[in-house]
Amino acid sequence: MKSALRALLLAMVLTLGSPWAMAAEIGRTFAIDHMLGKDDAPIIVIEYASTTCSHCGDFHKNTFPKFKENWIDTGNVLFIYRDFPTSPTQVSIGASLLPHCSDDERYFTILGLIADNQDRWMQAGSPLDNLKKLLRIAGMSSADVDTCLGRQDLANAIIERAKDGNTQFKIKTTPSFVINGKVHEGNIPYEEFAKILQNALPK
Repeated sequence: MKSALRALLLAMVLTLGSPWAMAAEIGRTFAIDHMLGKDDAPIIVIEYASTTCSHCGDFHKNTFPKFKENWIDTGNVLFIYRDFPTSPTQVSIGASLLPHCSDDERYFTILGLIADNQDRWMQAGSPLDNLKKLLRIAGMSSADVDTCLGRQDLANAIIERAKDGNTQFKIKTTPSFVINGKVHEGNIPYEEFAKILQNALPK
């Protein structure tokens, strides 16, 4: 009986073309996923990015603010960010852990600090020590950072989610964007990105 009810609800969802149907098309969700935007947005954008990828840093510094203002904040896009660690892998995973160790309210604030200041904290010396200094602005102490970097369970979850992105969407490079199920690769300039989003809107 329960399976028949689930099948009926799924058929209704698909018929109505709700965002849940769209979510089914883009695959699994994960407990560590963080999102911006309205649940009923007509466009779902998943970004796969690395904290040590210069092209990702450039996208978040120069394109993301306009993307957020014009598409996420207006209710047209539900945005999901997913870590996809790249070389140097341990540094990339370490930096990826830090936003997850904050509360949900500050996740994107800390991620933004890391992305926007990538050229500063990845300079000579110890990148993770440089991050400790940077994240004091966001209220994370040196002890907070050390505790976070010891979260092997969280590191494993990040790695498994990245593997799923490679398996499901064939993600190989960063940044990559899954826009309503279709993959677009590279640091796409805002004007081009906006055209892709415009074409993804329901007709």
